[in-house]
Amino acid sequence: MNFEIQETRILLRHAEDPKLATIEGYRSYGGYETLQRALKDMEPDEIVNELEESGLRGRGGAGFSMGKKVSFLPRGEQTKYLCCNADESEPGAFKDRELMQRNPHQLIEGIAIASYAAGAGHAFIFIRGEYEAQADVLDRAIAEAYDAGFLGEDILGSGFDLELVVYRGAGAYICGEETALLDALEGKRGNPRLKPPFPAVQGLYGQPTLINNVETLSNVSHIVANGAEWFRSFGTEQSPGTKVVSVSGRVRRPGNYEVQLGVPTGGLVMDLAGGPPGDHKVKAFYPGGSSSPVLTPEGLDLPYSFEAMAEAGSMLGSGSIIVADDTVSIPHMALRTARFYHHESCGKCTPCREGTNWTVKMLERVVRGEATPMELDIITSVQDNIVGHCLCVLGDSMAMPVSAMVRKFRDEFEQVIAEAALESVPVTGGNGNGAPTEVPALTEMLERDPLQGRPVPAGEQRVGAEGDDA
Repeated sequence: MNFEIQETRILLRHAEDPKLATIEGYRSYGGYETLQRALKDMEPDEIVNELEESGLRGRGGAGFSMGKKVSFLPRGEQTKYLCCNADESEPGAFKDRELMQRNPHQLIEGIAIASYAAGAGHAFIFIRGEYEAQADVLDRAIAEAYDAGFLGEDILGSGFDLELVVYRGAGAYICGEETALLDALEGKRGNPRLKPPFPAVQGLYGQPTLINNVETLSNVSHIVANGAEWFRSFGTEQSPGTKVVSVSGRVRRPGNYEVQLGVPTGGLVMDLAGGPPGDHKVKAFYPGGSSSPVLTPEGLDLPYSFEAMAEAGSMLGSGSIIVADDTVSIPHMALRTARFYHHESCGKCTPCREGTNWTVKMLERVVRGEATPMELDIITSVQDNIVGHCLCVLGDSMAMPVSAMVRKFRDEFEQVIAEAALESVPVTGGNGNGAPTEVPALTEMLERDPLQGRPVPAGEQRVGAEGDDA
C-alpha cells in the first residue's frame, strides 16, 4: 500500500518562526484578531454553537465533543472556571509541549475565547512540573497578553474579565485525570473523584468547571475565525479537523506531525516518520499512547481516526504513536508498560492498586521463566476484571495494552517463558567433581510436546464447598 501523505498544518503553521512565541510575532500573523471579533460581535451562545457544529473532539484522550462540554455548564452569574489540562504525562506524548513552547499565544487566545463562551472569569493552565521551560514561556506570554489588554479586567472594553494563571504540578501522572487535576489545584493530593457529579456541574472549588486539553483549546480561535464548515472540511465526518500526532519508538524521524484525521496510519509511521531503521519491520504499535491496546502491522492500513481505531479494538487516545519493530521483545514491553502504571497509581481504588501490582509481579515471572502458559490466561482474565472497575482510567490504561499484547503475541510470551526457563537450568556440579553436566534435552522436549495453556473455566469460580467459611 502507498503510504505517502502530506502534513496539513494549522496549529503548527509558522512553528519554525522563533518570533511566534512573542506577542509581536503572533500578532503579525493575525493573532488575537479573533478574540477581538468574538468579544465585539459575537454572543457566548454563538461561539458555543459554532464549536458544537464544528465537531471538535477533545484531543487529550477521551475524544468527547468540546462544544457539548461547554454547553453542559449552567448559565447565570455564578462563579465558573476553565482549566487547561497541560499535564502531558502519557508515555509517547509530547505534542502539547511543542504547541506551548512554539505558539503559547495561540493557546492563550483559545482559552480567552472559550472562557468568554463558558462565562468563566478565572482560568488555569495546569502544566506538568517537568515542563519548566514551557511554563516559563507561558508565564512570559501571559504577561505580554495582560500588558496588551487581552487578559485582565474589561478586556478590550467588552466588560468581560478573565484572570489566567499557570499552575505547575508536582510530577504526578494521575493529575492528568481531570478530577485529580482539580484536587491538585485546590492544594490537595491529586486523587480522582467519584463521578457524578461531573466537573461541568461541580468542579473546582465546587463550582462549574470546563476542562480541556492544550491542543483542543488551541483549535478554538481557528474555528471561530473560519467557521464550523471550514473545520469540517478537514478529516472525516466523525473525526473532523487535524491532529498533531507524536510519533516515537523505532522510527527514523520521531517527532510531531500535524495531519488530517483519516489519513492512513502507515503514512504517519512509514512516510512522515520514516519507518523502522535499517531493514527492520514494524512488529506492533500503540496508536494512541501507552494506554491504548497495541495493533499489529495490519493496523497500518487503517485510517487514523477516532472511529477506525475504536473499530479495530484500540483507541486514538492522545494521538501518540509508539512503534516497536522486530528487535523489540513484546513481553518486556508489556512489563515496562505495567511498571509505569503501577508506579503512577494513586492507590485510591483496589482494582488499580492491587491489579497493577499483581500484573507487574506476574509479568516479571514471565520474563524470568517462572510462569507457565496457563498463567497467561490468568493474566488476561485479571486485566478484563480491572477494565471498567476503577475510579479513573489509570487501571484500564495498563490493563488494555497488556491484555492486547498477551492475546496478540501469545506465542512470543510462551517462547520467552521457555527460553528463560532453559537459561535458568544449572549446568555445573552435577557429577560431584565440578565438571559440567549434560542438560536434559529440554529444547527438544518442548518442540516435541509444547506447553499448552489451559483456558480459564467458564462461569463463577468458588473457593471451598458451599457452606464452608473458607
